Amino acid sequence: MLRSIQSLKNFTMMATDGEIGKVKDFYFDDQTWTLRYLVVETGNWLFGRKVLISTTALHAPDWDSHSFPVNLTKEQIKHSPDIDTEKPVSRQQEASLHSHYLWPVEGGLGFMTTGMVGGVVPPEVGFDDQIAQEMHKEDTAQAKENHLRSFKHLRGYQLRNADDEIGEVEDFLIDENNWTLPYVVVDTGNWYAGKMILIPSRHIDRIEWESTSIISLQSVESLKNSPEFDYTKPLNEEYLRSFDRGNMY
Repeated sequence: MLRSIQSLKNFTMMATDGEIGKVKDFYFDDQTWTLRYLVVETGNWLFGRKVLISTTALHAPDWDSHSFPVNLTKEQIKHSPDIDTEKPVSRQQEASLHSHYLWPVEGGLGFMTTGMVGGVVPPEVGFDDQIAQEMHKEDTAQAKENHLRSFKHLRGYQLRNADDEIGEVEDFLIDENNWTLPYVVVDTGNWYAGKMILIPSRHIDRIEWESTSIISLQSVESLKNSPEFDYTKPLNEEYLRSFDRGNMY
């Protein structure tokens, strides 16, 4: 099922031994369009500090009570690396998080976004060695860009194509089964009578951080053929297929 990422703000994050705090933001990978971390604002027990919790640590959400249970203790979270969530998260900071929580890593460029905490590390390669190998790969590939992005900072970015400015990013739709972000919700403003439309994330070419723009591969004609998005309608498969048909290019 798909859900608005905006609707997940202020969900309660629950550790195995009590409440951690409220979800305030989300970090996602702009290449895979997958949610990676939730930013949680802790309460008085941790002086309101904001912490990053990986989707790796999540159990099945309790949608009725608006809560995310995680398989972490408050003590683990208390001693986690202190990361400034108002700034871009570096690979080194990610490595520190994964090392602290023993979250699994995968070879190559990124960290795993699914699975359970405590993934098995081959006995011949220690966990610290595996983290060091990942960081070494990053150090020797300095030209590679960090693609971890904050939803809070991306909201309000201009959506553009080769010819025109289409509107502003309003929201994402997130697939609760695998934490992917298959659609971007765009407020078209005066360009298209103020309608909300959905843009499949697979049709996004790139994000230009200097110009605060998202570049779409779609034509103006295909975008104008897109149905109007309505938050009040159930996000079922047939409804979403209508957007995919309208967004052919």
